[in-house]
Amino acid sequence: MPVKFKDYYDTLGMARGATEDEIKKAYRKLARKYHPDVNPGDKAAEDKFKEIQEAYEVLHDSDKRKRYDQLGANWKHGADFTPPPGWQGGTPGGGFQADFDLGDIFGGGQRRGGFSDFFESMFGQMGGAANPRRRAQAGGAPRAREVEAEMVLPLEEMHRGTTRRLNVQVGGQSRSVEVRIPKGTRDGSRIRVAQGAPDGQNLIIRLRQAAGSRFKVDNDDTEIEVSISPWEAALGSTIEVPTLDGPETIRVPAGVGSGQRVRMKGKGLNLRTGERGDHFVRLRIVVPRELTPEERGHFEALAASSAFKPRG
Repeated sequence: MPVKFKDYYDTLGMARGATEDEIKKAYRKLARKYHPDVNPGDKAAEDKFKEIQEAYEVLHDSDKRKRYDQLGANWKHGADFTPPPGWQGGTPGGGFQADFDLGDIFGGGQRRGGFSDFFESMFGQMGGAANPRRRAQAGGAPRAREVEAEMVLPLEEMHRGTTRRLNVQVGGQSRSVEVRIPKGTRDGSRIRVAQGAPDGQNLIIRLRQAAGSRFKVDNDDTEIEVSISPWEAALGSTIEVPTLDGPETIRVPAGVGSGQRVRMKGKGLNLRTGERGDHFVRLRIVVPRELTPEERGHFEALAASSAFKPRG
């Protein structure tokens, strides 16, 4: 079946001279729009998300981008290659060498699904824990096999970064490896440890977020629900709330409604760029289930004197 060329610049809505920052901004905007978690059950959005990831994984890396820009006219290795109008490329002698090790974007986020027919025909099937990643080069030898392992971490440790020791066992051999987890990793992030597995194989560690976190994660932002009393909501107050960095105080504005959120700018998840998301505190007004005689007297007096009509 002929392999039709995919223009990764067009996928991200970028011109060929786009800077690295422009490509990153375009990717982040599109990834958030088409992420499967934002579009549950939407197959078209999921397919678009895969295309966006595939394009970014090549264009954000200067070496991969350079090789990609040079493939066009000289892709003659058994594929019906149809470049787009105005495509410029090619290497002397008609050959090429591509050594792709496609990792995750932003240092985090999941790689969902496979690559396009164009990519698979170039670099071979690259999925699977024990599959060797091969060098697409005439007469080239296969690269070292890669072994995959999984590590479960609390959200707070992926946010702050940590060091963990992992025992890896392959074919009856075992090895203890110290793994540095950089800050800003996410559920599904992958860490590559060169020759970290037994027999000198490369080790790919996929991170999973431990269940039971009190923080809700939305892209780079976090959220937590905090209960407040009716008088704190009516009068306004200063309360202590949990964050990823420990307890902090916020000001609850007077007259706040149940379900409203207070934004704490720059208190969300760490990004590998050094920036941070935001932290949101969702307020929930709760009333006491039992009242003392004194409390009941205050509420009865308030009910008798207040002109407030909650049902209009």
